[in-house]
Amino acid sequence: MGRIFAVTLEGKIYSCKHCGTHLALSEDIVSKSFQCKHGKAYLFSKAVNVTLGEKVERMMMTGVHVVADIFCVRCGSMVGWKYEMAYEKNQKYKEGKSVLECFKISGPDGSHYCVSHEAFPGGIDADDI
Repeated sequence: MGRIFAVTLEGKIYSCKHCGTHLALSEDIVSKSFQCKHGKAYLFSKAVNVTLGEKVERMMMTGVHVVADIFCVRCGSMVGWKYEMAYEKNQKYKEGKSVLECFKISGPDGSHYCVSHEAFPGGIDADDI
């Protein structure tokens, strides 16, 4: 495997809870109203130090979207997904944005998020913007 070049962010940083790699900035949060199978998730306008999985159509609570899972570039942990395409006009704002699952990241204060007791067993994408 080749050498990994990771972007170092400055400010209030969200990072991979497994290896500490920087993933996104607090100022890039678009919404904190998302849900995933582990509980809360945040929509970011951009994420760094991630690799994209295969693009797939996925049925979510807000309709069908083309998404790609995103993985930490350093440790390979799945940390969320990226919206590639939304079919519904009112969902187009998500295109090109990334969702990071709070259960898989550390917050700017170094806190690790816990699994919510209200987590959706299989549902994701429950945004109420």
